[in-house]
Parts: sequence; structure tokens; C-alpha cells
Amino acid sequence: MSGELPPGEPLVELALAEWCNVSRTPVREALTRLEQDGLIQRNDRGLIVRESSPEEILDIYDTRIVLESKAAAVAAERRTSIDLVAMRRAEERAHRVDTDDPHALAERNREFHRTVWRASRNESLIDLLERLNLHLGRYPATTLAYPGRQDTSHVEHHDLVDAIEARDPETASAIATRHFTAARDIRLRLWESE
Repeated sequence: MSGELPPGEPLVELALAEWCNVSRTPVREALTRLEQDGLIQRNDRGLIVRESSPEEILDIYDTRIVLESKAAAVAAERRTSIDLVAMRRAEERAHRVDTDDPHALAERNREFHRTVWRASRNESLIDLLERLNLHLGRYPATTLAYPGRQDTSHVEHHDLVDAIEARDPETASAIATRHFTAARDIRLRLWESE
């Protein structure tokens, strides 16, 4: 999601089909899917891009904190040596990314967290976290562009992998909780500054 269409923007099937240079059928199917995912909503005049709010940020992050901490704890119990290699590689790639490219920062960060999710071997948990990521896509690209956050995040990622490697679910859960609580607080500050 690029944010090209602002919150509240009407979504007219015919206009979108012309804009995308496709027939109406794929646009209709895409709109149905976006509505099911809660990314657009219906009002009395039709479909619109869903509004964003600080309350929604809190809701998303409160849920994400619970799910991410659970994923980290379960990953500590179920991880394999291959999972550890994947996490360390993703951690290193995230650390090496160009700090002037917020989209690359966000993508490498998501890549790292997905390696933790996959190590949990819990498909329901992974699905829920992916859906939350969709909703976060409507907000600023990354909290890692916030001053000092990338360095702190790198340390937290490293500590998280250490806890998972040590098969310490309590510590892994606590680190994930701290990590996403800080991300929530930064996301709210970014919202206020927009």
C-alpha cells in the first residue's frame, strides 16, 4: 500500500478500472478483498479508504504486542538450527540497510520479524500477524526512521535471537513486548507530528 489514496477518498469501481487500465472485474474483486480485510469501508455513499486514528494505532499495537510476544516465546520452544541461521541473516541484513531509505528499513524489519514468526511454526499466529501488518501499512512507513530507533531496534533484535537460541521463552517474550511497546509509542508520536 502506497498511501496514494488518502483516508476518506471515495473508491469508484469504474474510475479505478480506468486509472489502472484494467477491466472492472479485477477491481471489483480487489475492492471486495480490501473490504474483507478492513482496509476500506462502506459508508452511505459507497466504498472509501478507511480513516486512520491514534485509537486504531493503540488497538493494532496492543494486539500486536500480545501476538509478537507469543510468537517469540513459541519460537524459543520450537526453533530449529535452520531457523536460527535465518534469523541471524535477517538481523544482519536489517542492520546493513541504508538508513536513508525508509522503505528498505521497513522491509528488512518485516523480513526479520517474519523469520521469528516462521520459527514459531504456528500458522494461525503468522496469519494474524500478517493481517496486522496490512493495517499498519496505512500509517508512516517505519518507526525505524525515528532518531535513535534503528540502533535500539538492532540491539533488541539481537537480544531476541539470543533468547530464542537459548530456548528461553520468558526472556524472548519480554524482549518482544518491550520492543513493540516502544514501537507503539513512537508510532503515536509520528501520528501526532503529521
